[in-house]
Amino acid sequence: MKPILLDIPEQFETERLLLRAPLFGDGVIINEAIRESFKTLNEWLNWADHIPEIEETEANVRKNRANFLLREGFIFYMLEKASGVFIGTCGLVRIDWNVRKFEIGYWIRNSASGHGYMTEAVNGLTEYAFNYFDANRIEILCDTKNTASRMVAERCGFHLEAILKKNFINPFGELRDDCIYAKVRLEDRMYGYPNT
Repeated sequence: MKPILLDIPEQFETERLLLRAPLFGDGVIINEAIRESFKTLNEWLNWADHIPEIEETEANVRKNRANFLLREGFIFYMLEKASGVFIGTCGLVRIDWNVRKFEIGYWIRNSASGHGYMTEAVNGLTEYAFNYFDANRIEILCDTKNTASRMVAERCGFHLEAILKKNFINPFGELRDDCIYAKVRLEDRMYGYPNT
């Protein structure tokens, strides 16, 4: 089946979170979170090289919405169920439909960090990918120095498969190393990582 024909839910819930596809008009709430957390985001994410205007953020929201509908990327906006506050994004990117391989990317606003929300979201999105896309492989890539991101991958049971030396340039123009964490579909149709 062609990916664009897949009928999939545009939202799902975890214990404390609602994760939903982008909607027109979300630029305001996303921009507020980016402004709050810009210093942290700028340290790790190449797209966070400047504080965007709301219009620029809304344009990005609409691109994310289009990618979702085209089945080219699945960015979910994380809302705390109790308050309805936007706290971050967690998405499936760099998709290879032939292999059914997905990469999980994520960020969280500073005020929501340290409460286990991202671990909850990544676990939920991992289940989503294995259940709705029959994923064979899910990866998390992060800077070797990004301890918080590495801890999320490890708490979610992803296996550190490799460290790629001098694999990317960080936002400050420095050549850096990447960790590759992975979970795969096992022979028994469960997922984890082989013990070989």
